[in-house]
Amino acid sequence: MRAELSRSVRIRRAVGAFFVDNFFQGSSRLAQLHPSSRPDKHGVEVVRDIAYGRRGKREHLLDVYLPRAHKEPRPAILYVHGGGFRILSKDSHWVMGLGYARRGYVVFVVNYRLAPKFPYPAALEDCADAYAWVVENAGRYGADPSRLILAGESAGANLVTSMTIASTYERSEPWAKRIFSTGIVPKATLPACGIHQVTDTERFTRRRSIPSYVFDRLQEVEHSYLGACPDGTNFEMADPVCILEKGEKPVRELPPFFLPCGTRDPLLDDTRRLGTALDKLGVRNEVHIFPGEVHAFHAFVWRSAARKCWTETYRFLDDVIGER
Repeated sequence: MRAELSRSVRIRRAVGAFFVDNFFQGSSRLAQLHPSSRPDKHGVEVVRDIAYGRRGKREHLLDVYLPRAHKEPRPAILYVHGGGFRILSKDSHWVMGLGYARRGYVVFVVNYRLAPKFPYPAALEDCADAYAWVVENAGRYGADPSRLILAGESAGANLVTSMTIASTYERSEPWAKRIFSTGIVPKATLPACGIHQVTDTERFTRRRSIPSYVFDRLQEVEHSYLGACPDGTNFEMADPVCILEKGEKPVRELPPFFLPCGTRDPLLDDTRRLGTALDKLGVRNEVHIFPGEVHAFHAFVWRSAARKCWTETYRFLDDVIGER
């Protein structure tokens, strides 16, 4: 019975993953067909498929979204896509690049290696390379690397939070040293609806009952990202909220954080935990909870809650960066 149940669970998870993957990929492609999705309609130019790593593979490319109306150096945003560390890409997240570029930011939307083929810390290694590349090359695209902002959602939120830690704490991981050695600390970090602790996903069921299909997706994230790692792997930087909850002061000051999440998002507790940890460290942060909203709701930009989230995000950035 145990083996049969195990097989049943595997089939259920595979079917669920198939539908989730295709839903997000299909939604992104369908939205691109709408006339309003054309960057030139919004005064934005897109330079695609720039190699940021030595490998030059698809996983190590980025797109740059350039606001045409601005001639002076603009703040730079490094955007890291979500997808449970295992699906999606810079191409699926064009709406994020377009949205920020419309506001006057030069946006670098990156690909990175995906699990389970490339488990932890491959994604962070790639993001560190992208971070260093943006610092070194932002000026070529009219961006000011001293006004760098990190943004991402879901798994991308985890990655940008870990990158921020790497820029402010002296860590032993080679990829973290690469970020720290740039000398650039982000002016702001925007982790939306993040999974900030990848280990122990069973914690979500200890607090309250959640549907099996939701728990399947959460466990899939943990097993895909961490399951193939060698014994003895240090998973600390897969759990950035746990690092900040220790309360240790950073070597360099942590930047302000903007933390949006919906009440129907199973990851809400991680956003609240991150806000609490930052409070205890004396770091400016804004936790914005949107009643009734689901995971990554802000990506559905035609909805009123998403528009409100973007408005609050821009207000926060205007205040922190001092653009308006």
